[in-house]
This record gives sequence, C-alpha cells and structure tokens, in this order.
Amino acid sequence: MGTIVEAANKGANGSIPGKNPTVVFVLGGPGSGKGTQCANIVEHFGYTHLSAGDLLRAEIISGSENGTMIQNMIKEGKIVPSEVTIKLLQRAIQESDNDKFLIDGFPRNEENRAAFENVTGIEPASVLFFDCPEEEMERRLLSRNQGREDDNIETIRKRFKVFLESSLPVINYYDAKAKVRKIDAARPVEEVFETVKAIFAPKNEKAD
Repeated sequence: MGTIVEAANKGANGSIPGKNPTVVFVLGGPGSGKGTQCANIVEHFGYTHLSAGDLLRAEIISGSENGTMIQNMIKEGKIVPSEVTIKLLQRAIQESDNDKFLIDGFPRNEENRAAFENVTGIEPASVLFFDCPEEEMERRLLSRNQGREDDNIETIRKRFKVFLESSLPVINYYDAKAKVRKIDAARPVEEVFETVKAIFAPKNEKAD
C-alpha cells in the first residue's frame, strides 16, 4: 500500500483548466476528527483543505438562493445535490494557487462520487477514512459546543445513520481499487496524526 506521493505520481489527474491537481478525499462520520487532521496535513505537507461543509456553509451565509436551499436540507439531515457541491469544489480548486487538495466530507454517496469524477475528470490519488465508533463521535460533538445548529443529539444520530448508509459504499468502491487508507480515529489526536504522517510522507523521507 503506497504513500499518497506514490499514488499521485501514478497520474491521478484531473481536467480542470490550467490544473493538474492531486486530490485526496477525506471521509469519516461527524466528530471523527477529520477536520483537525486535515489542518495537520495542511501544515506538514502543504495541501489545501477544502471542506465541502465549510463551502456549503459559506454559500448559506452569502444569502444566495442556493444557500437557502442548502440550509433547509442540512436542517432536515438531507444530503445536498451533487452538482451544488461539485460546483463549489471546482471553483475553489480553480481559484487556488495550489495543486494538492484535501476534499473533506465529500463524496457523501455513490452518486456524489460518480458525478465528481464525471464532471471534473478527477480520480482521487487516495481516500482517507477516519474510522470512529458512534459513541465516541457523539461524545466529541456534544462537548465541542461550536454553536452549530446541526449539533444536537437527534441530528447527530441522523447524520451518523446517513453517513453509514451513504458513505460506506463509496469507501467500499475505492477500497476495491486499493485507494482507501483506513485510520483508527478513536485514539488521541497526536497518535492519529502519526498514522497520517506515515501515509503522506514519501518512503525515503521522514516527516517532522
């Protein structure tokens, strides 16, 4: 199972004009700690972190028609249509000066996955799956108190159920292509990042 660097060198290329991006999908249930680990990867390995959720929330704040629709769907625990999220991701990749991207919280389902590859022409170099038990995710979400309206116990459980039903087929699809790097995310942040570093660092180089 090679590193991300090796996977990227095999040519997981996209067709976004003027770009030849390396894309790593980052998946995990709500509260799995993937956002924290993405920040660590950005700092140590120079990736740009694109959170599908953050892009959607920014669209909500913008007050656009899309934003209102997104807000209503999130409240109901539904998944936002693929084309909306893909358009936001494409725009973010196009506008960035970087060519290495972590896409966090997307694809959320098989339809997302197929649409992303068809629309952008990008197949991910790898897929990071932060695996964490539901009880631990619940504990983390309820204690972090970030004022997000989708962080109450009922919605958390709904989001976890949606994640299991929708995202696991995506993980299985990429696992069959040997692209999934499964990480035990129930451990302390520092221990989880040690595992992440081993995935991202080239074999002949040790990450700091």
